[in-house]
Amino acid sequence: MKSFSRIFLGFTIVLALAWLTQATLAHGNDRGDVKATIGDAHVEIDYGRPSLKGRDPLSLIKPGQVWRMGSDASTTIDSDKDLLVGDTKVPKGKHILLARFDGPGKWTLVVSSKPWNSYDSSGKIAETPMKFEQAEDSVETVTIQIMDNYGTGEISVSWGKMRLTAEFKPAM
Repeated sequence: MKSFSRIFLGFTIVLALAWLTQATLAHGNDRGDVKATIGDAHVEIDYGRPSLKGRDPLSLIKPGQVWRMGSDASTTIDSDKDLLVGDTKVPKGKHILLARFDGPGKWTLVVSSKPWNSYDSSGKIAETPMKFEQAEDSVETVTIQIMDNYGTGEISVSWGKMRLTAEFKPAM
């Protein structure tokens, strides 16, 4: 009887750990993946796509906080060429993208080496202002786009009625 109790307890612990791991790692949100060629740089952004579910995105973040621009795993940008974000050269490779809410209508795109949940200024690689717009139509799931505007890249983030855009360029 004693060995049955140990087996049952062990089985219960394994099931509980499996359930907790599943609940922690997968919230059921789709992943988005956008690619573009900006000048001669091939750029890709990977991000989580949470749904609004009646929430107001602007009420979810406070001034001074960073937003991971998605859900679950960090939003990343990957480029095969160095990029200029603001006046700072970002080395080719994969980096984390964040949006910092600086105050009403003021946002900053941050390229970081640290994810949103452990971000501090020591992780900042580069930053540039983001243009904020309040749209009339609402987007249910986070949508990120990259566009080439005559050799200048534009990152656009839409969620709810919030629209954020920022520019970058391939480094020369």
